[in-house]
Amino acid sequence: MMIISSREFRDKQKKYFDLVDQNEQVIVQRGKDKAYVIVPLNDVDRLSVNDHLIQTVQEAETEYSKHKTTQIEDPGNIWENIL
Repeated sequence: MMIISSREFRDKQKKYFDLVDQNEQVIVQRGKDKAYVIVPLNDVDRLSVNDHLIQTVQEAETEYSKHKTTQIEDPGNIWENIL
């Protein structure tokens, strides 16, 4: 675990992002009473921060569960089946 100042982070962002990518925990201390943990987002996290995408996926899952799907006959020409 590394605790660094916000100035240090600002000056060497690439270094600290690379460390986080290597599973190192980096905490950025800002002032006397504020601190932030830097963590990478994974695919699940990315979905969870986009309300519109979550709603679209949930609607698609509902349609799929009700067998409301479109069969693609020719993968080389998907638009023919969709439109």
